[in-house]
Amino acid sequence: MATIFDELESNVRTYCRRFPAVFVKARGHTLWDQEGRPYIDFLAGAGALNYGHNHPAIKAALLDYLAADGPVHTMDLHTRAKADLLHRIEDVVLRPRDLAYRIQFTGPTGANAIEAALKVARRVTGRTNVVAFTNGFHGMSLGALALAGNLAKRAAAGLPLDRVTRLPYDGYLGPGVDTVHYLERMLDDPGAGIDPPAAIVLETVQGEGGLTVARPQWLRRVERSARDRGIVLIVDDIQAGCGRTGSFFSFEEAGLRPDIVCLAKSISGYGLPMALTLIRPDLDLLGPGEHSGTFRGHNLAFVTAAAAIDLWSSPQFAADLDKRCLLLAERVRALTVLGGEARGRGMLRGVHFAEESFATAVSLAAFRRGLLLETSGTANQVVKIMPPLTIDDEALHRGMDILEESVREVISTRKVGAQ
Repeated sequence: MATIFDELESNVRTYCRRFPAVFVKARGHTLWDQEGRPYIDFLAGAGALNYGHNHPAIKAALLDYLAADGPVHTMDLHTRAKADLLHRIEDVVLRPRDLAYRIQFTGPTGANAIEAALKVARRVTGRTNVVAFTNGFHGMSLGALALAGNLAKRAAAGLPLDRVTRLPYDGYLGPGVDTVHYLERMLDDPGAGIDPPAAIVLETVQGEGGLTVARPQWLRRVERSARDRGIVLIVDDIQAGCGRTGSFFSFEEAGLRPDIVCLAKSISGYGLPMALTLIRPDLDLLGPGEHSGTFRGHNLAFVTAAAAIDLWSSPQFAADLDKRCLLLAERVRALTVLGGEARGRGMLRGVHFAEESFATAVSLAAFRRGLLLETSGTANQVVKIMPPLTIDDEALHRGMDILEESVREVISTRKVGAQ
């Protein structure tokens, strides 16, 4: 079967090159290939499968909706599925956190949510420049790609990507450099050459940029800097949100109240394409159709998203997640005894290895042992650990044992090769 992929699929394919198996079944934290071999999934759809594969409660809601011939595609027409989801977001997510947002259903990708956020910020402020941060990543469409720090990804655009000022993320210039002071000086100095920005766009944890974590105090100071200067603060919670860092929103720990929040990946709860842009009500100034798309009315994703959000209505779900976050943190710290630096937060963790290609070699060794996990960072120098939030302790330990064995194998192989 692999031949058909080689013959007909485009060269841009990525993950299947590193993990050349043909998968036929998935449940919870496990994938099975066509030979029946199981794999523990620490890839989780790059953050799109926070609740694992085919979560039974979410799947049941989806099957019931299909069995009742519920409308699937409706553009942005009103449906009961959309109303139910809006109620769940308001009652379970926003109101308990004292947050108020208008909910824009964008096209079904994270990049589309970012594009919508940029349009809103530019409309509200009348400015065009945007501040983004070193090693950030926000999607592959042109507006989102302009924010990216990765030169290789930017180069694929084939044309200049402008209207963005890149400034240093927390810790980028070393622990002794206050990058917020640098940010404020550049914004306030008429001689710095920066056009007044419409928005500041940031991730609290840089998912593709090496799992660097911004300190809460740094995030709060960036928020205050934006507020004081009339700049719209956009938090990209596409990968770090929906519980990936332990709380539903990744910015809760810092106590932020962003003007705009971008969600995608696991917001549907099932791997179905869906994205949201949450907009402070007074900033909801785009007119009808000014950010449109054929697949804004994906009712199957509405149904699964509502079922996934229902999980958060149980205090036990959050308590179990807190325990798993602590367990994963302990296992990652233990792994660094073999070398490397712990990165990340919550269930978005990793280990940074300075040696070139080491993390890639670990990922390949883990795959041979039945564990899927990817790498992160501009040079793929971080082993990225993203198990489903719902994984049981036994499977989490088993996956981390495989990862440890894989690190030891790569260390041993490189020692032998150096002799």
